[in-house]
Amino acid sequence: MNSAKEPPAAGLRWIAVATFALFTALNYLDRQTLSALAPEVKAEFRLSNEDYGWLQSAFYLVYALASPFAGLFIDRAGLHAGALLCITAWSLAAMATGWAADFATLALCRMALGVAEAGGIPAFGKAGVLYLQPKERALGTGLNSLGVSLGSLSAPLVAGFFAVRYGWRAAFVICGAVSLLWLPLWLTVRRRIPPPDPTLQSTNPAQTPAEMLRDARLWILVVANILVMSTYQLWTIWTTLFLVQRYQLPAPEANRIYAWIPPIFAAVGGLFGGWLALRWMNAGDTWAAARGRVILYGALVSLLTIAVPLMPTPALATAMVSLSFLCANAVSANVYALPQDIFGPRRTAFAVSAITSGYGLMLTLYLPFLGRIIDRYGFFPVCALNAALPLAGWLLLHHTALRPERAR
Repeated sequence: MNSAKEPPAAGLRWIAVATFALFTALNYLDRQTLSALAPEVKAEFRLSNEDYGWLQSAFYLVYALASPFAGLFIDRAGLHAGALLCITAWSLAAMATGWAADFATLALCRMALGVAEAGGIPAFGKAGVLYLQPKERALGTGLNSLGVSLGSLSAPLVAGFFAVRYGWRAAFVICGAVSLLWLPLWLTVRRRIPPPDPTLQSTNPAQTPAEMLRDARLWILVVANILVMSTYQLWTIWTTLFLVQRYQLPAPEANRIYAWIPPIFAAVGGLFGGWLALRWMNAGDTWAAARGRVILYGALVSLLTIAVPLMPTPALATAMVSLSFLCANAVSANVYALPQDIFGPRRTAFAVSAITSGYGLMLTLYLPFLGRIIDRYGFFPVCALNAALPLAGWLLLHHTALRPERAR
């Protein structure tokens, strides 16, 4: 066994990080089960798209409010305690959703899930900064994107499979229970691959949370993340409903044939974005220059999102969604590496939680707004809006946090 003060070998480090990518996959499986089963849930509770948007907002509101506290807890209590508490709590909340008797109870279950899942992304950020070298971190974040994609593509397949056979309520219970299987896996990995001392990887003195809140770079990351993640949220939340509404497909057919495909390309995008940044840094670029270029190129290709609802067939639309999702995750892999680059290992969980909190607060109001637009005008104006926002995010980062004098 390695000493806790010695960095594990490279292969072992990536095994530990991969375990947390699976942690993220389970997080998104439980989160996305509602999106996969949205047509059935809407029908039972007689919900409009705006109502569905508010239901999603119930999750993201508490997710956003809980995220900073989850990040602080993980930084103080440690990766191990934080991860165990988070996954146990969200598994129970996901299972409870299957017994919701009315809309209010359903919303409360989503809120409980939001609180429990608030530590998911900060926990991976903590694992990545503890186990990986600085120039490996975007690739590590790309691996986490693979976890996000695995969870997202599993939701329509797994939840859809059980919903057809046992009903949508049983699907929530089964998907929630699956997450508990991660616990013995992590206990085994942690025993054999303990994380190194975080001070060994720190290049700057750790700021206190109060100092970080006064650091303009943190707020720039919050706003930029809201902008660049716009296309990401579009396809994680609305894909199945888009296919059903735009092409009049039955929900099981939309999930079985199409909805699981874009997350595969999203996984490729996350890994590609991380690899590209690593390649450019190995060639001599600073982390700021390498990440900035990936974000720019991804934002430019994301402009094609406007064409998605114009596609004449669901197959072509799925292909365009896949390209849009690929670019969104290539960008995301680098944006979520920025808190690690800027604030170091001692405060990574809090820094990551700040940007996830801002993202969640944005979705709280944004999702019902999108639902209202979709109810009235369809998906074209929504796709047009979300196509442009990532480029605005790059412009903000390019002129602030990614400038050489600011990226210290």
